[in-house]
Amino acid sequence: MPRRLRFNGTGSGDTGCPAVHEDLDTHEVIVHGPPLSDPDDLARLQHLGPGEVPIVVPRELLVDWGPKDLTRKAKVVDLDAFNSLFETFDHSAWRLETRCRYASDEATDTYAQFVASGAVAWDMDSWYCRTIRSQVAVGKSIGRVRIVDNPPTVGQRYLMANAQRNAELGEDVRNLWREDAEQLSLGTEDFWIFDSRLVALLNFDDADSLVNVELITEPAEVVRYSVLRDAALHRAIPHKRFAALLPVKKE
Repeated sequence: MPRRLRFNGTGSGDTGCPAVHEDLDTHEVIVHGPPLSDPDDLARLQHLGPGEVPIVVPRELLVDWGPKDLTRKAKVVDLDAFNSLFETFDHSAWRLETRCRYASDEATDTYAQFVASGAVAWDMDSWYCRTIRSQVAVGKSIGRVRIVDNPPTVGQRYLMANAQRNAELGEDVRNLWREDAEQLSLGTEDFWIFDSRLVALLNFDDADSLVNVELITEPAEVVRYSVLRDAALHRAIPHKRFAALLPVKKE
């Protein structure tokens, strides 16, 4: 069974080496870099066992990207506190959407409209619409990348219809094929980043229902999520152009 490895970060901007990964199940840390090969240096190492390979990494790599505290208590907030982030952020809010479906969508009248007719009458005066429209009006940036399966699920098609509403509010909405997301090792975490300093991690259960929202401010973790954001934006396709790539659904 292959390990579930998460890329934490690298100290190199050119070669990607050395770097730190973390096993999400065992919490073991995997570090790779150039091997220590000088015989005199190897002879002075203590407790080097058979099969072990010594490597050389900058001290900053471990300081910046090594896990800091396994016992860190998650800061979980309710939906009111989460929603308030959209009213108080300073300059940017961005989301990565990774799931095949969202149970909360399927409980809405708009989802029922979409399933029945393929068209939706959006309420453009909802709290979210008013909030996003007002934030964009004062120059703030709001965007998201939605990962899409091939073929898209019903829930993903619904969100692509929803993208037109988001765009009218001033959001930059893009899509990314899941195959491309996997090549970029984006993972499956679903999150918002506010002002490049605070991450709101959306945790879901196996039934695709939102369980809670966890706020993360640890600098190394925020940078890791920012790296995922930048990689997703690099390959994502603006929603109108992406929609044109999809075959028309036959009735």
